[in-house]
This record gives sequence, structure tokens and C-alpha cells, in this order.
Amino acid sequence: MLVPLDVRVLGSGPRAVLVHGGAGPQRTWELQGPLADRRQLVIPSRRGFGASPSTGRQDFDNDAADLLALLEPRAHLVGFTYGGLGALIAAGQRPDLVISLTLIETPLFRIGRGDPGVVAFERLSNEFLAHGLDARSEVLEEFLPAAALRSPSEGPLPPDVEAEFALARGGRPPGEARPNLDAIRAAGVPVLVVSGDHLAPIERLCDLLAEDLVAERAVLGGHGHAIPRAEGFNERLAAFWTDAESRG
Repeated sequence: MLVPLDVRVLGSGPRAVLVHGGAGPQRTWELQGPLADRRQLVIPSRRGFGASPSTGRQDFDNDAADLLALLEPRAHLVGFTYGGLGALIAAGQRPDLVISLTLIETPLFRIGRGDPGVVAFERLSNEFLAHGLDARSEVLEEFLPAAALRSPSEGPLPPDVEAEFALARGGRPPGEARPNLDAIRAAGVPVLVVSGDHLAPIERLCDLLAEDLVAERAVLGGHGHAIPRAEGFNERLAAFWTDAESRG
């Protein structure tokens, strides 16, 4: 039996589950409070974050199992980066529980294996995931700015950011994720894929994912990878939710 996650709940109305990635939920969803004016926001801390139980290794299959318990009876589902992998897997297993699915720069690398830029970025991401801040300096100089963080040459990271990276270190590589995209598409789940217009391989990956899921596509620049902080993000998400609810 799974131990329940630490979950924060805000507002009331149609439910929306917001799943963070390598950064914690408070940092990721800091600006999404206004969305609780018309909906109930369910914000879990993934395993190892906050007061949620730790399994010693980040794993998107564990995330998916945890999320299924939070989706009932039905809810919108939003996944950011690594958290989007668990959201995809959960949606593929039980699309009937998902009112809509929003994926924000979700690294489903397997769909971009034929693209040299995506393949190179996957190698970079895997090396950082395996070694964290002990990765080679050239990896840190390239990967951290892609994650909307300063590089080592620009100064040390805040201690809380370093602690969150330590939680992700050694996690299961995203390239191993095998969500059932066919089930999501066949169920007609409305999908929105969002990126931040800051790195070509990520844009390409998001384009491919949107094509595969017949999804709406949004590009919200200005804050790099920190897309929930981008101007218009809350409004775009709320409009997408309203449209999905109108479809029943």
C-alpha cells in the first residue's frame, strides 16, 4: 500500500492536480494561487519532497501510482518537467479520471530519438540526473541555464535549490518512460503542451508530443524554463480548463 503524499489543497470547485518536477511544489507553483478563485487546486509533494515519504530514488512510475489516488473522482492534471512523466503515465492508465492534461516541457525523450538535438540534450540531462551538482563543469554550465538557473561560473546556487537537486540525483532516466499515449488519444482527453521558447531541443520535443497527442500548443517566453512564472500562464491554463469542462 502506498503511503499518502503530503498534499496542499486550495480553493473549491472543479479539481486540478498540479505536479511539480525537480523543483519543489512551493517554488514551482508559487504564482498559481489566483487559479484557486474558481477551482480547487490539489498540490502534492512528490516522494522525497516536503513531508512526503522518500523512496530513495525518483521514479515516474511511482509518481503515476501516487497520482491515481489523487485524481478520483475526476480532475484536471498538470505536470511540470519530470512530474509530467508521472502525469502522462497516470493519464494513460486511467484517462477516464482526467478532465484535461497539461504538459509543461515534459522530457518524454523517446518520441524524439530521431532528432540529433533532442538526443544530445537527453545525454546532457541524463548525466546531470546521475551526478547532480557533481557532474562535469561543462555539463553544469550548459544544463543549469537550461533549467532557468545560474551556471557555476555565475556563483553558487541557493541552499534550498541545491537540496532539491540532491533529491533528484540518481533518479530514473526519463528516456525509460513508456506512457500509453494511444489510450490518452483514444479517450479524447484534451491536452495542452507548453514550452518556454528558450531551448531548441525542448521546443522540438514539445512539438512532437503535441503532434502525437493531437494537443493544443502554447509557447510562453520570457522566463525560460520557469514557465509557470511567464506572463499569461495562469490565464492560458484557466481558459484551457474552462474549454475542457465545457466538453463534459
